[in-house]
Amino acid sequence: MCDRGAYHLTNRAIMQAVSSGILRQRVSPMLAIVLISGVFFSNSALAKFPDSKPTTARPNILFVYTDDQSTWSIGAYGNPNTLTPNLDRFASQGMLFQNAFTTTPVCSPSRAGLLTSLYSTQIGISDWLNPTTEPHHGLSPAFLTWPELLKANGYQTFLAGKWHLGLDQEFHPSRSGFDEFFGFLGGGNTPINPTLEENGATGKKSGVLADLLTDKTLEFIRANKDRTWLAALHFREPHAPYVPTSIEDTKALAVLRLELPVVQGLQSDRVMQLRREYLTAVHAVDRNFGKLMTLIDDLKLTENTLVIFTSDHGYMIGEHGLIHKGNASYILKDKTTLRPNMFDNAIRVPLMIRQPGRIAPGMKAKHTMTQLDLFPTILRWVGLGTPQNLKIQGRDASALLGGNTVSGWDDSMFGQYDMKHPEGARMRMLRTNRWKLIRHFQEGLSDELYDLETDPDENRNLIGQESIAPVYRNLKNQLLERMKSICDPLAKLAIEQP
Repeated sequence: MCDRGAYHLTNRAIMQAVSSGILRQRVSPMLAIVLISGVFFSNSALAKFPDSKPTTARPNILFVYTDDQSTWSIGAYGNPNTLTPNLDRFASQGMLFQNAFTTTPVCSPSRAGLLTSLYSTQIGISDWLNPTTEPHHGLSPAFLTWPELLKANGYQTFLAGKWHLGLDQEFHPSRSGFDEFFGFLGGGNTPINPTLEENGATGKKSGVLADLLTDKTLEFIRANKDRTWLAALHFREPHAPYVPTSIEDTKALAVLRLELPVVQGLQSDRVMQLRREYLTAVHAVDRNFGKLMTLIDDLKLTENTLVIFTSDHGYMIGEHGLIHKGNASYILKDKTTLRPNMFDNAIRVPLMIRQPGRIAPGMKAKHTMTQLDLFPTILRWVGLGTPQNLKIQGRDASALLGGNTVSGWDDSMFGQYDMKHPEGARMRMLRTNRWKLIRHFQEGLSDELYDLETDPDENRNLIGQESIAPVYRNLKNQLLERMKSICDPLAKLAIEQP
């Protein structure tokens, strides 16, 4: 029988919280249970909310989160055919993770996993939230989030940008730990003159969306410069439509030399245009990221601010002959059908972290990280740890940030993707340093097995090769154990279809 742990609350527990008077507006049921149960963080009690300035040990957190951003779009990850000077400089000042991934390669489940440190089937969000077919679905406030725990410990919390975890008030960012919200609840917006929510009211704003979100974040940081804060900036960029953006961004990319993936039958002209537009949106992110770094320096908050830059998932424009992420389609001259996938290009994300004085400059980490690991890592880094009765899936990587060796770190990772829009795939993945197995539980689709050591671009599916059969069996058994450990609803099917 599966042990679901403290993933969510029972009705009885919610009633206890309500009757205790602790469950108030803007406080989630899960946090209320943690409060009334008397369970504290490993290093700090919830009952103390010091209104103090940040310190090196208890720093501010600037969390910058982009949408659909591949590692190939950033120079620091080895691509000279892009223009990201601010991000490249930032990467040299801290730690760059070379093997950071998302567990589900589409927006909503990846974002929910980031906040809760749980897999998509544990949260109940398996694909991007479609406002047409599921307008009343979202991230339940019964799940505890790390911004909520920071808020409970005296952090001023702010979110600017994309939410995409529910449209109803029940799922509002204020129910997941954010004091202030300036942004949009859905999955998309226009890159120019967007419609945004501010102070509870929604209206049209004039300007470039990336600039508007950044300017509001700068305003929050200035207003709280003498307090400890979390500023989460969730850019829409470089999500499609990539343009229009500012004239500065357009000019910067107009003459940049680009190289295309070598794929037979690729719609080369279209791919070239789309990659240039995409990198223009990336430049808008980079330009605004530079503004943030300048302000942190000007306010003399550099050593007392943990800055994290990452994305919800990867992206392809031509790689494998595809465009988009886990729900990609072919962009070939003779083929434009869907190709659900969990290629590295779709699951790999940039992850760069800086805090001078605590994180040495120029560090590169090879260990595998997922977005689930950020929950315990952030809380430990600021001196809190996680509630002792809370069961999460992520691992504390704070020792890695400190430059220490972590013995026994498991570099394998498990992933899930149940595609609903349209229904087209049920995938489970196990990735190790050498092998990658993707099991397809949708009728008519075959499993995929890649040797990442000899085929890092995942071009040769080894399923069916007799010499690989023992590896295939072993990986399937490992994958099944991962599925069973989290009560994956497809575990029974995996047993029946060995």
